[in-house]
Amino acid sequence: VGEQVALKCSFKSSFPVTESLTVDWTYRPVTGGQMETIFHYQSVPYPTTVGKFKDRISWVGNVAKGDASIAIESPSMSDNGTFICSVKNPPDV
Repeated sequence: VGEQVALKCSFKSSFPVTESLTVDWTYRPVTGGQMETIFHYQSVPYPTTVGKFKDRISWVGNVAKGDASIAIESPSMSDNGTFICSVKNPPDV
């Protein structure tokens, strides 16, 4: 709590990484409810501009090295939940 936490995500693709590669991070609170997209990457990072993670997510990945990790600033217990990293590198999914 109160520091920065890295959420690691690594991937492998049998195709070269191109600007078509996308990364989506989704989140569902531990209490349940709707999944929400909290981060999107395609050539450049697009952190969420709404919700509880607004202004708290940074891109720490490097897609050329198969890394799609993000970091969350000042995590709290209320952030507890399921975080899912989804990488698409067409034609790979």
